[in-house]
Amino acid sequence: MTTEKKLTYVDLLADETIHDAYERAVDRIGSELGRSHPLYINGAETWADAAFTVTSPFDTEILVGRFQQGGGDHVRAAIAAGRAGLEDWSAKAWRERTAVLRETADRLDDQKFLLSALVTYECGKNRYEALAEVSEAVDLIRYYADVYEKNGGYIVPMSPESPGAECRSVMRPYGVWAVISPFNFPLALAAGMAGAALVTGNTVVLKPTSTAPCSALKLYEACIAGGVPPGAVQFITGPGNVFGETIVSHPDIDGIAFTGSRDVGMWLEHSFTTRQPYPKPVISEMGSKNPVIVTVHADLGKAVEGVVKAAFGFSGQKCSATSRVYVQEPVMKEFMDKLTGQTRALVIGDPRKKATDISPVIEEKALQTYEEAIDQVKQDGGTIITGGRRLSYGDYARGYFVEPTIVTGLRRDHPLVKKELFVPFVILDTFTTLDEALREANATDYGLTAGIFSEDEGEIAQFFSAIQFGVTYANRQGGATTGAWPGSQSFGGWKASGSTGRGVGGPYYLLNYVREQAQTRIHTVPRKP
Repeated sequence: MTTEKKLTYVDLLADETIHDAYERAVDRIGSELGRSHPLYINGAETWADAAFTVTSPFDTEILVGRFQQGGGDHVRAAIAAGRAGLEDWSAKAWRERTAVLRETADRLDDQKFLLSALVTYECGKNRYEALAEVSEAVDLIRYYADVYEKNGGYIVPMSPESPGAECRSVMRPYGVWAVISPFNFPLALAAGMAGAALVTGNTVVLKPTSTAPCSALKLYEACIAGGVPPGAVQFITGPGNVFGETIVSHPDIDGIAFTGSRDVGMWLEHSFTTRQPYPKPVISEMGSKNPVIVTVHADLGKAVEGVVKAAFGFSGQKCSATSRVYVQEPVMKEFMDKLTGQTRALVIGDPRKKATDISPVIEEKALQTYEEAIDQVKQDGGTIITGGRRLSYGDYARGYFVEPTIVTGLRRDHPLVKKELFVPFVILDTFTTLDEALREANATDYGLTAGIFSEDEGEIAQFFSAIQFGVTYANRQGGATTGAWPGSQSFGGWKASGSTGRGVGGPYYLLNYVREQAQTRIHTVPRKP
């Protein structure tokens, strides 16, 4: 196992040791790009009748790869393979499964720079974001293995009911899980969901988004190389609607783990509930509209840096991204001036370059969302403080580049204040009292991440007590609402942001993938002579 320092979202910028290794990996990754990739069902390469292409968002002339348009028959075959492999994998001693998952994590860690370069090409992350993501994927798997080990495989002795009784509680796997991963953390979130399901004895049918499937393929390969049996993990690509329709009605799917949009997550919840013969678990991690509160007692330098990183890192394409900032009136002008200056200084460009801060959005649809939001601001009397343009000239011509944007002057019930956009777009507003700021911060269906900047302990205590979000931060300069890390911050949303109340990377997350069985054994008690 590696003993190197962790590369996290909040400390990576200060680590100068990463650059040479990353740049060598970028040079090497070329031989990995442009290939055709199969499905993997029970370990066998499987080819569909049609394929789709994935191109890089920073240069759409770069072909990342060709992937199979898996159909319903492929999905059903993968589910059958998972069902057939369940008995063997779940019967393994829990210590054996944790050893296999740790080996999987080590395989990922050994190629972290190459994987980071792939993430850059596939979804456009700059080197800092890409390296942190790979490190997070590794740590998620290791953390879950540690939690499972710490809890003894969730086997707990219970009090005997009578003489000769042996009682225990055992948390057992549900069975076959469909795992659906998103584009914005194509390796880390796939690793987190699949790793949690596997370590607890379930089998997995892994379906990555068609926008960024290559990183999930590398996860699949690491699982197999680490010792996960072919029957325990399947890899499927293709249309999301075909996969979704198949799994929600298939009797051998025992659970669904999903990270993505609210609309899709709610559809999965409803469809799976109504089409299955009895209730089965759905773990949905969905979007948010994340607020930051800046009071008169804030260190404005910390606040500005924290908001810039959280609002514009990876071009706002994080469910934890800051999208609303409430600033107390006496410090609004100073804060806005500082925020505008730092935002304008950000370097937009090729994410392979060391100097790049702002990378492209993922696809044409995201560009459309951005441009529609800008038009709405102009039509409805808002003010664009900075940004507001798509960049399509020179080096930007073949990518999906936009300017990070700061907006003010929108009414508080405006659709842009309520709707998740997933682009680099943040709305500023003012407040008079902290009660008012908290009321506005909570005035959303979502509840994933929230932050405050204040040096007043009373204000911080009030914030933590009143805020209705699952992941909360005070004075976090490294990212006002972003950058949760396994074992440090459980990452789970309230309200429309999540379905379980047990966060990713936290001590209770594995409990989503298991169900309790009480086991009582009566031993014959020898009679006294």
